[in-house]
Amino acid sequence: MNNYAPQMIVKTSLPWHVLATRISTAQTPSPVVMIVNTAEIDTIEIQISDDVESECPEDTLVVQWAQSAIQSDKNAGMTIRIVDSAEMQQSNLQWRGKDKPTNVLSFPAEFPPEAGVSYLGDILICAEVLERESVEQGKVLNDHWAHIVVHGVLHLEGFDHENDQEAQQMEQREKEILDTLGIADPYRYEY
Repeated sequence: MNNYAPQMIVKTSLPWHVLATRISTAQTPSPVVMIVNTAEIDTIEIQISDDVESECPEDTLVVQWAQSAIQSDKNAGMTIRIVDSAEMQQSNLQWRGKDKPTNVLSFPAEFPPEAGVSYLGDILICAEVLERESVEQGKVLNDHWAHIVVHGVLHLEGFDHENDQEAQQMEQREKEILDTLGIADPYRYEY
């Protein structure tokens, strides 16, 4: 028998990290909230902000790159939101305390196992930053996009790069995944 009984059920099409922020700032007595995203939780949803002016890859490519990096439940869902520099800077400040845009932010979903939800979380990608980085680093733009999508998904899967050992493990996994996609080692010029 499932003992998980949410005290509040919220239905939304917002990415869960946005809704969680709104709930945490609201005056709610409920410590247990179940967020039910009206988008399919077992799909990869691509959202592009209306403010994005940079060129973005086709949704099918983004989904392919994301699926290639899923380590756990291959049917798990996620939302990948492509944003402009202003939205990314605001999110980076809110969630990491850094007042500048970054290339990617990942927000792993933290549903209790008994909720039976197969949703990995949300990824924000800044198209303008990726475009600038690809020029600065001499990388093919689509290859850089693939790398950042894979990087974001690996964060949802629990990978991190807070220390040298973690960074080495994550980079190795990224290189292996990108190799299966026919994309060269993105770190080859950094050493």
